[in-house]
Amino acid sequence: MPRLVSGVVWGLFLVLACTPAAAPTQPASPGPPTTPAPPTAAATPPASAAPTQAATEAATPPGSVAPPTPSTLAWAELAPNGGPAAREDHTWTVAGDGATAYLFGGRAGRTEFNDLWRYDLAGDAWRELEPTGTPPAPRFGHTAVWVEGVGLVVWSGQAGTDFFADIWAYDPATDAWRELPAAGDVPPARYGSCAGVGPDSRMWISHGFTEDTGRFSDTRVYDFAGESWTDVTPSGDRPVERCLHDCLWTPDGHLLIYAGQTTGAPAIGDLWAYDRAAATWSQAPSPAPPARQLYALAQLRGTAFVFGGGAADGTSLGDLWLLDMADLGWSEAAPAGATPAARFAAALIADESRNRLLLFGGKRGSAELNDLWELSLAP
Repeated sequence: MPRLVSGVVWGLFLVLACTPAAAPTQPASPGPPTTPAPPTAAATPPASAAPTQAATEAATPPGSVAPPTPSTLAWAELAPNGGPAAREDHTWTVAGDGATAYLFGGRAGRTEFNDLWRYDLAGDAWRELEPTGTPPAPRFGHTAVWVEGVGLVVWSGQAGTDFFADIWAYDPATDAWRELPAAGDVPPARYGSCAGVGPDSRMWISHGFTEDTGRFSDTRVYDFAGESWTDVTPSGDRPVERCLHDCLWTPDGHLLIYAGQTTGAPAIGDLWAYDRAAATWSQAPSPAPPARQLYALAQLRGTAFVFGGGAADGTSLGDLWLLDMADLGWSEAAPAGATPAARFAAALIADESRNRLLLFGGKRGSAELNDLWELSLAP
């Protein structure tokens, strides 16, 4: 689940976009700073829910490639023929075979998309798909995950003043879309949430925003076998209500939620871990990166990569940070080569077979982008 340059209006939009309003406005360029109010999640942050030593060893098994370090990275721009139109707030999801990635939706100006593109990771080539069946409505700010035996799963999002709570699956084997049933504790419609498939093979979602009720702080899971939702929100401390964030899983099965924005704070930078066994959230020590929202995120070799996003002062970020998933330690990277322009609402994916990450699109100032960048890791 996976989104940056100075200007006049952008920071104001992002405050409004995650705050109930009569109608959303379209972002232009970064705006004047807004004084952030501190989140009010827990008066005394609990101790870090750091992964165990066993998880650390599992993250880098004997004989495997070593985790990346900030000095082993290099950027390079790719130029494949064709490809999706420039856009922001889309999703790009690697399939289970690791050979393809599917890009869906997003927006440019006031135009929302529901086109579906297949990217061949070995050949670095785009191809637009035309699946059978009724596709999901055009949208941005949705989530997408890959689920074995199901395919590409798309949930939530926004188009104009409409927010979505529907859940869809694209099956490459049949080249068809279908809407999945949703019983149980169905999450209210929203955008700017996050999603990830947990060790239990269920899809976990957390937080988000809708115009009708503001921001959420709930956590829910969707079971694909039972085609139903369950609310697993704990009654104790939890991350403050937010949107424009992302989430990911540690090697030992903790769900992490990082950064985003909340009421009065256009960007925050906290890191929380959800313990499935205890059904509790705990806050990790304050992360090193500056607060941000609408950043790009992907995991490779036991490391999470965070690129860009929007800063708390309304400006944009083009920095790259690495989060060690074993000990939740941060380090900033300065890769070799030309660097992608600062941007927000881009998508980042991991290509494990070729030991690299790929960055596509996003927005810079008032212009959406469709450039493609490769971040290679030394072997």
